Amino acid sequence: MATVTKITPAEARTMVEQGSGLLVDVRSVGEVLESQIPASVFLPFDLVSRERVEGLGGAGKTPIMVCRSGRRAEEAAQALAQQVDEVAVLDGGIVRWEEDGLPLSRGRKAMPLDRQVLVAAGSLILLFTLLGLLVSPWFLAGSLFVPCGMIFAGITGTCGMARVLIMMPWNKAPLCGGTCKRR
Repeated sequence: MATVTKITPAEARTMVEQGSGLLVDVRSVGEVLESQIPASVFLPFDLVSRERVEGLGGAGKTPIMVCRSGRRAEEAAQALAQQVDEVAVLDGGIVRWEEDGLPLSRGRKAMPLDRQVLVAAGSLILLFTLLGLLVSPWFLAGSLFVPCGMIFAGITGTCGMARVLIMMPWNKAPLCGGTCKRR
């Protein structure tokens, strides 16, 4: 089992430039679309494994886990430490990277997925309640369905609504990275 070390943004940048480190961004799709360290690779938090890191060009390099402030990166690093000899965490995450004046690619601003789930759940409850009051009391059953889904998500850690929302077009990056040519 490897020990997890915290490194500064300057140390991480040096490791990447020397070819000894690989920045692995474990944030959500929406966060990565908003801002990203140019030399980093995207690997969602729940998919982190030695095989995937190596598949993204990390073979023989120290994976440097990155998130917004460092908490998720530390959790991902702890899990990865069970599988690799060396792993690091970018201390302070993207926030500190930007504070230190290091380059950051900016994309479009997106609402975080957890807030999208809250808006959708609240809207569905409101809709079903209004329909139940104005159209038919049978619609009130729909307003009970959403909280049951939220309880299930809380217990299991699996949110069906988030899985649906993540597939929506506003949560997807263009496959061409914005460099597509129109024909």
